[in-house]
Amino acid sequence: MTAAAASSVEGNAAVAGSAPQELREREAAYHAFVAANLRRNFTGHFVHGMLGMTGFRLIYAPTFIPSYIHRLTGSDALVGLGTALLQLGAIISPIFSATRFEHQPRILPYAIRTGMAMRLSILGLALAGWFLTGRTLLVATLACLFLLGAFNGTQRVAFQMLMAKVIPLQRRGRLQAYRNTVGGAIAALLSYAAGRYLIERDVGGNGYATTIFLAFVLTSLGLTALRLFMVEPDPVSVRPAASFGERLRDFPRLLADRDYRWFVIAEALCVAARIASPFYILYAGQQLGLSGRVIGELSLCYLGADTASNLLWGNLGDRTGYRLTLMASTVLWGAAIALLLAVHQPWAVFVAFCGLGAGALGYQMSQQTMVLEFGERTDVAMRLALSTTIEGTISAIGPLIGGLVATTLGYRPLMGAAGAFLLASFVLILTRVHEPRRKVRPVVATDLGEPEEVSVG
Repeated sequence: MTAAAASSVEGNAAVAGSAPQELREREAAYHAFVAANLRRNFTGHFVHGMLGMTGFRLIYAPTFIPSYIHRLTGSDALVGLGTALLQLGAIISPIFSATRFEHQPRILPYAIRTGMAMRLSILGLALAGWFLTGRTLLVATLACLFLLGAFNGTQRVAFQMLMAKVIPLQRRGRLQAYRNTVGGAIAALLSYAAGRYLIERDVGGNGYATTIFLAFVLTSLGLTALRLFMVEPDPVSVRPAASFGERLRDFPRLLADRDYRWFVIAEALCVAARIASPFYILYAGQQLGLSGRVIGELSLCYLGADTASNLLWGNLGDRTGYRLTLMASTVLWGAAIALLLAVHQPWAVFVAFCGLGAGALGYQMSQQTMVLEFGERTDVAMRLALSTTIEGTISAIGPLIGGLVATTLGYRPLMGAAGAFLLASFVLILTRVHEPRRKVRPVVATDLGEPEEVSVG
């Protein structure tokens, strides 16, 4: 047993050894705090997520950044490098993030700091686009993408932990569905306007930089709203502090959970399918042209379908668990790739981008919710860190390989490989991963805002 695992056992034993009446009172007080402040915390997370999703989707949608880098360089390989750097920073940062706050009673101050750093990286992208040129602009853009990815890795773990502390399990899907629906609708309209007007007319001297600055403003407003609204409870118990190395050595224990282990593998295959994501817009541009108008219209399709599918994925997941939505989203994602490859008509390109948006959103919502539900509740932070690190590693390597494949073999083999990864992931989820909500767990002290005795189905 590692030192971290031993410390965890001792910490849990200390809580379990408390007088039953005292433990019940502490649990009751915690849940009473969550219930009393649920409306306020729900509102804070909704506004933060809505504005954050609005801004970040302008950055992370597979349209603006790939086309921006292609405009700067004309190189498929450098498009892959830029996308890889956006993910490279997220390889190690989630584990550092979890070790920084998993033993702290309050997470919100740390989350606000990392959120601010992420937004400053977006501001740096905009300023570079406005004031730099040539090789200096390219280097600054790639550096800001790396920093954005690094801080995104830390932010994801912290903010998912915050949601787990104050939003009960049965409300999380609806929260994500509502905030993503509203935020996605705004993002879809903004993406169309950005492509049609800001980029097409090169507003501000660099339409891409102006679009990125708009993302900075929106995401900053969202972070401000969370800071003003959210109130965070002290947990019943926390993990003892552990070093980065100790937590790394604790990963085999997390993967001893069979369902979580297969879930991580299936997740890795879905992430590997993103190898083609930066090149959908370039492939579509071969058929439709890559004007600002086309970028805006395809972004509208991608983000609009993402938005429209939110309520479906969220409500279905809350009712049945997110294993079903994870499988359905991989099928839709794969079907969209097949349509893009098989039918060479403008309507097929637009429909395919709708399927890509809805499928990617279904995967993201399912993955982020399911990972909270496996194993011990006290290990949530490190499960988030492990999943995010695996995702970051593959997402960093994939676009580099994708850029080389696109340069040497073209876009079609690349998209065929993405479809094969999705098929493999679907088969694993179907045959190896059980719905985690159907497991019954013993009642223990928890710091995540809900009773541990859970039986669903």
